[in-house]
Amino acid sequence: MTAFIILSLYGLAMLLIFCYNAMQLQLAYSYWKFKRKAKQTVVQVPTSTSALPIVTVQLPIYNEKYVVQRLIDAVAALDYPQHKLEIQVLDDSTDETIDLIAERVAYWQQQGVWISHVRRPNREGFKAGALAYGLTHNKGKLIAIFDADFVPPTHFLKATVGAFANADIGMVQTRWEHLNEDYSLMTQLQAFGLNAHFTVEQVGRNAQGHLINFNGTAGVWRKQCIEDAGGWQSDTLTEDLDLSYRAQLKGWKFKYLEEVGTPAELPVAMNALKTQQFRWTKGAAECARKNLWKVLGAADLNLSTKMHALFHLLNSSMFVLVVLVSVLSLPLLFIKNAFVEYTQVFIYFSFFLTGTVFLGVFYWVSTSVKGLSKQRRQKYFFMRFPLFLAMYTGLSLHNALAVVEGLLGKKTPFIRTPKFNITKQQDQPWKSNQYLKNNISLLTVLEGVFMVYFLVGVGVGIYLHEYGLLPFHLMLAFGFGYICFYSVWHSLVNPA
Repeated sequence: MTAFIILSLYGLAMLLIFCYNAMQLQLAYSYWKFKRKAKQTVVQVPTSTSALPIVTVQLPIYNEKYVVQRLIDAVAALDYPQHKLEIQVLDDSTDETIDLIAERVAYWQQQGVWISHVRRPNREGFKAGALAYGLTHNKGKLIAIFDADFVPPTHFLKATVGAFANADIGMVQTRWEHLNEDYSLMTQLQAFGLNAHFTVEQVGRNAQGHLINFNGTAGVWRKQCIEDAGGWQSDTLTEDLDLSYRAQLKGWKFKYLEEVGTPAELPVAMNALKTQQFRWTKGAAECARKNLWKVLGAADLNLSTKMHALFHLLNSSMFVLVVLVSVLSLPLLFIKNAFVEYTQVFIYFSFFLTGTVFLGVFYWVSTSVKGLSKQRRQKYFFMRFPLFLAMYTGLSLHNALAVVEGLLGKKTPFIRTPKFNITKQQDQPWKSNQYLKNNISLLTVLEGVFMVYFLVGVGVGIYLHEYGLLPFHLMLAFGFGYICFYSVWHSLVNPA
């Protein structure tokens, strides 16, 4: 009976992962088809200055002393008429960031820039609350938003505002680029994963007319769209995804501009990455809890759009399935060795391995954004894809716990990702960053236990001459070991 339960749970989890990978393959096909048929989108910018709309740029800030001046200087340099460019520095800081902002705001005001330092009485609602507060004081009908670690190019507004000539467009999102991709293996693997979202997923969904999301930054909203959708709400950790779905359910259309890149900084410390991953995965689960039934019940959405929305909102739940499959894979070795009557079942299970091929195609297609030659592209993909799978399976326990909290409705504060102002190895060491937490959690210990568990799986497989799961267990042992080691190391070397 126990063997049957384990096989059933394993088979169900594998089936759901396979379905998710099949959906990713469909998006890869959609992206490839769209890129073959369509030239890059060229947004027409009004030639007359008088025809340009007033744009409010909102910069939500909380204790960002390392990067805030870089951000303000970049936004102040945007190529847009000064009398139509309003900049709001929405400052919730409690440290010396306040003085740094005041100094740069005063400087740019003297240069004739329309910029204000906005402080509110409390930090209620966190980022969502700050954005909502800014909207009560702004002048622009279009709202551009940049997080503290972004450095928008000077042409950003002229490359995006033209899309709003279509009155149905409520939001325009641009592609994230990376200031420090080559800093370390960890940043390279983050960039590898993010590139897939900002090419295949966003273009693939948008080209088919499915629901896409604002990514929290490097995008422009129509103020009327925000208000019509119910405004910024702080009952999830991903207020961007939540508002995106509420707006599109109201009938607003979103546009994704892959050709407009906006550089940003990737986390270079493991615990900073974990903070970011926790917020993203838990927030996505909270948004699924809040919005999924509304999407499935929407009369004006077709079945295909609803299916894509289902997998989009629940994609963070894949981490729960990965943990389940991983943990059950070790007892599976004993079952396969001891119960010959289940031989046919294991043959069926092997079919699900094609899902890994689907996922590989998805990420292969995304590498086109690098513009590499065929030989260099192959080297880039085959060096990063296995390591990417290992690192993110190593994060699966951490992310799965975040997903469970989100689905169960457990509320936690919005904790922003520490920023570093690190773009190359020679920069000021991130290890002195005062915003990093210096602690080794129980979860980190469990990740070390999981590493040992899967090393045992390697040994059991060899002992039983069952080699089918050997690559999987090696990958899991490496992934959990990598995450555990750098979680400990980055805590020990950070004196904060």
